[in-house]
Amino acid sequence: MRLNYQYRIYPYTQQVQKMNEWLRICRYLYNRWLGQCLDWWDSNRCPVNACPLICHLGELADNPYYTDLKAQLPGLKTDLVTVQWSGELLDLKSVYSTVLQDVYTSRLKKAMDRYIQGDSNGKRSGRPRFKTEADYRSFKFPQVKQDWPRPKNAVLYLPFIGGVQIRLHRPLPEGFKLKTVQAIKKADGWYVNLCIEDPTVPEFTPDEIFPTWDNSIGMDAVLHEDDFLALSDGQKLPSLKSFRKTQFLLAGVSKRKAARKQGDNRRRKLAKREARIHQRIARSRKDHAFKTAHKVVKSGHQVYFHEDLDLKNLTKRNKAKQDEDGKFLPNGQAASSGLNKSWNDAAFGAFFKTLEYIAEKAGAKVVGVRPNHTSQFLSYRDEKIFTDCEIREYWDEIEQLLVDRDINAAINIKRVGLGLFLTLNSRSGKIKVSHTHSTAMEVLRFFRGLQKRTLTR
Repeated sequence: MRLNYQYRIYPYTQQVQKMNEWLRICRYLYNRWLGQCLDWWDSNRCPVNACPLICHLGELADNPYYTDLKAQLPGLKTDLVTVQWSGELLDLKSVYSTVLQDVYTSRLKKAMDRYIQGDSNGKRSGRPRFKTEADYRSFKFPQVKQDWPRPKNAVLYLPFIGGVQIRLHRPLPEGFKLKTVQAIKKADGWYVNLCIEDPTVPEFTPDEIFPTWDNSIGMDAVLHEDDFLALSDGQKLPSLKSFRKTQFLLAGVSKRKAARKQGDNRRRKLAKREARIHQRIARSRKDHAFKTAHKVVKSGHQVYFHEDLDLKNLTKRNKAKQDEDGKFLPNGQAASSGLNKSWNDAAFGAFFKTLEYIAEKAGAKVVGVRPNHTSQFLSYRDEKIFTDCEIREYWDEIEQLLVDRDINAAINIKRVGLGLFLTLNSRSGKIKVSHTHSTAMEVLRFFRGLQKRTLTR
């Protein structure tokens, strides 16, 4: 089992200068090798729409991606390397050798693999981009020794850099061995990621858990007022809205920064202040995600079903509409902009990944299901009741129950995960219930108990 622990370090001024120089050299080496790989990729292929009789490729050059690029390092270390566009001189000998090798093995090779071969599903990533100072902010030691961290003295030893003060706000677990050390530059200083491993801890196998009605729970993503998540056990967890609370402060700083000339000292100060605001927003979201995930996992269930949301399409801008004269027509973007901002501010994608990490450590699994029609049908009668988003509650005269829309949707998501939700036939344009599974007794028993608990409060 592998874990990542992040700590803050406090390097001296000379150490900061050396670490910044390492970042500059690693970024140059990455861009140099990436340029060689992309040049080979572009010059050794023909467009798909070109005729093979006209488009002729000469003798194919050797692929620098498959021939080891690390073999260039000894030649580059013999003398200072000159950056063509700036005339800057870089000394590659000043950087630890395994750090330079990791630029190829850990970064460039993975980026090219995703671009050429794709992932396990065959889905390829986009064309790799050249890194700027804002993009390349870390370097890694792939081979470490166990005596580098010294908790008694609160010091972390790094080769060629020396002892760096580290704040061990939580101790490293016993039995784990240090595998890699990654130094990261952030807006407020430097941090390190310590990757530790203990092979004696068994790996979690989620296939061994069989979901049932009692050991599972459903979750519905809510974007209404101050609610963040609705659980099928009757709970509603609050949202944070970190960006909404600081958007006016961020807009003011960004506007003042844009008014300054590039290269001005005041612009740099405002850029640092803007980065710190973004960092606080990201940290508050992460903290909220971990606290909410822990609260959900403490319920003691073994399977957690959530909506498999297509967040990319949910936050997509509407296509522009034009009339015959080329005049732009209203496309509803003004109405959806606020909703797009709310989806991005809620960060459900990051939350579900955090929940999966926390649940795996607790011996539970997280499963995403399709949420089609789960918020519209009544969970114990399979009738389409919640036809409008403004309907937040429904009073059932037959059962004398007050049904909450979000909790009802969470129960339906749980039914989808268990294969107990109704199947719909919509080929004719009208939704028709073709088959349903009876879970009415369990759901009615839950809603009656929930109503009694609310009345006794």
